[in-house]
Amino acid sequence: MPDDLQPKPAPVDLLERLRSHTPARLLEGRAGAAYRTSTQLKLREAHAAARDAVRDELEIRTLFSAELIDRFGIFEVVTEAGNKEEYLLRPDLGRKLTDSSRRTVTQRCKGSPDVQFVIGDGLSVAAVAAQVPKLLPLLSDGAKSRGWTVGNTFVVRHCRVGVMNDVGELLNPRVVVLLIGERPGLATAESLSAYLAFRPRRDHTDANRNLISNIHGRGVRTAEAAERVLNFASQMLAAQLSGTNVREHLVGKQTPHSGLNS
Repeated sequence: MPDDLQPKPAPVDLLERLRSHTPARLLEGRAGAAYRTSTQLKLREAHAAARDAVRDELEIRTLFSAELIDRFGIFEVVTEAGNKEEYLLRPDLGRKLTDSSRRTVTQRCKGSPDVQFVIGDGLSVAAVAAQVPKLLPLLSDGAKSRGWTVGNTFVVRHCRVGVMNDVGELLNPRVVVLLIGERPGLATAESLSAYLAFRPRRDHTDANRNLISNIHGRGVRTAEAAERVLNFASQMLAAQLSGTNVREHLVGKQTPHSGLNS
């Protein structure tokens, strides 16, 4: 049938198809100069979820199953930010482990692994709860299948990205992978980031790190995220560096990257 005779999708069907490809609120309509009540309520719900994600405290036995904790020997350490309020007001304190946490890490983790996975609450505990239980096993199994040695995974409370430098100094891993909750927005509060760095050290900055962001159900899916993290780590191991001098080799479309928790 000629194109000009093909049935055109109804406006409602077309709108639903568009909405299925984006979390954006498209053509929500209005009541006078304001949003409709239903839209206002959805926005307030999303805003409340974002606030909760930032303010919640990370408790590993609440967020993770006993099976996951036992399988990976997950334990918890803290940064110098003594509470969530201090963490939000003093980002610098979230980049340093306390002295007792440093001792715990060195006692419980083997030094110089090929890859060290670290979990940080960051700015969304909800993201850690939603994504890490599915992502961590894929990362660990994938790393071992490549013949890499994998360090003992641990959780950092009140964590900023710069804590990777402390981990690098303490354990001397070749690559550190930090799974950390992103700053939530009105689209989702469950988006996770994976930061990677080759042999991070005390004087390293964001320029020495790489990032795969937007790991969530409507962004980068878990299996894709695991494959991309492992491939990126492989690039770093081959090049023996990370940061601005290393670009991710992707097959297909590039996913936007953004730094969110430094």
